[in-house]
Amino acid sequence: MQGSLDEAIRKVALGFSLSEVTEEYAAADGELKLVKRKETKKDVPPDLKAVRLLLEERALSSLSDEELEAERQRLLSRLKEGGEDE
Repeated sequence: MQGSLDEAIRKVALGFSLSEVTEEYAAADGELKLVKRKETKKDVPPDLKAVRLLLEERALSSLSDEELEAERQRLLSRLKEGGEDE
């Protein structure tokens, strides 16, 4: 599942296009018949939050175990400091 999540985040970060089809049917002679069909193409722009997430993931994945532990300790100490200020 991790691979599909990464692909989805990458897709949103880069932006994408999609097609949307809307069909309307009406009953005629006891059967449903297609009355109207509309196809629309939508462009979804890149999402900056997804870009930030990818950049952070890339930066963290290049760290060694020791560097990751140091970053973890730094963040924990910042959380403790923030909790004391309140």
